[in-house]
Amino acid sequence: MSRLHIVNHPLIQHKLTIMREKKTKSKDFRILLREISLLMGYEVTRDLPTTERVIETPLQQMTGYTIKGKKLAIVPILRAGLGMVDGLLDLLPVAKVGHIGLYRDEETHKPVYYYSKFPADIDQRTIILTDPMLATGGSASDAINLLKEKGCTNIRLMCLVAAPQGVQKMQHDHPDVDIFTAALDERLNEQDYILPGLGDAGDRIFGTK
Repeated sequence: MSRLHIVNHPLIQHKLTIMREKKTKSKDFRILLREISLLMGYEVTRDLPTTERVIETPLQQMTGYTIKGKKLAIVPILRAGLGMVDGLLDLLPVAKVGHIGLYRDEETHKPVYYYSKFPADIDQRTIILTDPMLATGGSASDAINLLKEKGCTNIRLMCLVAAPQGVQKMQHDHPDVDIFTAALDERLNEQDYILPGLGDAGDRIFGTK
């Protein structure tokens, strides 16, 4: 079973509370999302392996540690997932960035991928899949299916707010993918919005309705 990591650092909870307020403007919402994404990135990458490296400080030789040959890729689910990319790139500037755009056909209920673009060696990278809201879990599950079709075997899902239904679907469909979220909210409403949630993340990031 995949693990659910609730990253409840006081700074993250403080910033998330401001983001939830309906009076928070798009500009501030984007800035806070970028900051939370950077802070959450520490936990998402906590278990990256390191290797010893002998260096010279201004005073003497010592043995330090560097990341051990891990290639990383950040893959946002369009469009709201884009809001989490810059914060992660602040922390992981050498990471490559892919993109997944998808929606569900209203008649067949099957995923339609309208855009995807990945680094050539995506199957060799540790993937951080980003989407602020894990509601039903359908989009995240479909995106992970596409990544697995490309040969990816090490995938982590990073979201801002999750509903129990989305977590359950993810753990059922992809028990090998760990979930990182800043909050596990109460439930979904009849329109599949997360409660208490923060509204439509894409609209709040980009100032659309």
